[in-house]
Amino acid sequence: MRLVALWIVLFAVYLIGDEPPRGDELEYLRIAGDLTSDSPLGLGFPLLIAPLGESADVVLAAVAALGFVLAALLARRIVPEPYASVGAGLVGLSAPAVTHAATILPAATAGTLLAGAALCAVAAPRPAAVFGAAALLAPLPWLDPLLIVPAVPVGAALYLWCRQRRRATVGLIAVELVAASLVLYVSLNEQLYGAPIPGPPGGLSPAEYLARLPREATPWLELLPILALVVYAAWLLRRSRAEGLARLVPERATAEAAAALALAVVAAAVLVAAVDSRLLVAALPVAGALVAWALRHAPKVGAVLGAIALAISAVQLLSS
Repeated sequence: MRLVALWIVLFAVYLIGDEPPRGDELEYLRIAGDLTSDSPLGLGFPLLIAPLGESADVVLAAVAALGFVLAALLARRIVPEPYASVGAGLVGLSAPAVTHAATILPAATAGTLLAGAALCAVAAPRPAAVFGAAALLAPLPWLDPLLIVPAVPVGAALYLWCRQRRRATVGLIAVELVAASLVLYVSLNEQLYGAPIPGPPGGLSPAEYLARLPREATPWLELLPILALVVYAAWLLRRSRAEGLARLVPERATAEAAAALALAVVAAAVLVAAVDSRLLVAALPVAGALVAWALRHAPKVGAVLGAIALAISAVQLLSS
């Protein structure tokens, strides 16, 4: 019931924060309308939203909310309730999450896929979980080629954990399935665009780059309270490993593994966000598991930072 309530609250807030499409959203909708291959944005995400029609924003909001439910399940591998759901919910109500959830852009959908893949990876080497992770990772490059970067830690962890538990073949097959999706993506782009990935001709001029800086910096500023909790969670992971209890307590080993994977995904997303800050949203569900850990060990500081994050989100909703 707690997870269902979390999904309902986030979905409702995302619908409230939904705004008319603009910029790249309009381009994605145009491509989805006629499925032409003459756009530098590619066909992957338009193919996904083409069957949704005018309800695309509502469906994407529902998918984005599901991502934080999966994040709460991942967080349960690290901390008990209610910290797991509170951490995921807090990140899900952050300003960038609310802004991007119902937009016709791939980042929020990618966040749900990454959270689901990370959750499945932690459950390896069970075949259903392993191939579930592969199925969730495979579409990521089709949504945006930069999403390959945060997918790599999940794929690597999936294979390593399978090998450690003497199921290396299963892990290798799963990774090969993801690689096959990537090869198909590159081959199709070569046919359609004459390049491995679609992209606009030429780079940004200095004036265009400066004009984009405020937009690129906004998600980082809005996420400062959340990022502070993620950094604290990274310190908790370092301290936990230094204590060495994972060698004696299996539950601690599982928690450390889940936290390390979440941290690697967030770090990879930060790298790609330096190119396109909107893709930072793809790491938010996974970051919810780290925030849950931080909240358990620093509830008072976490409450203050969480209140700041929610205040930023509320101001944004009221001003939209």
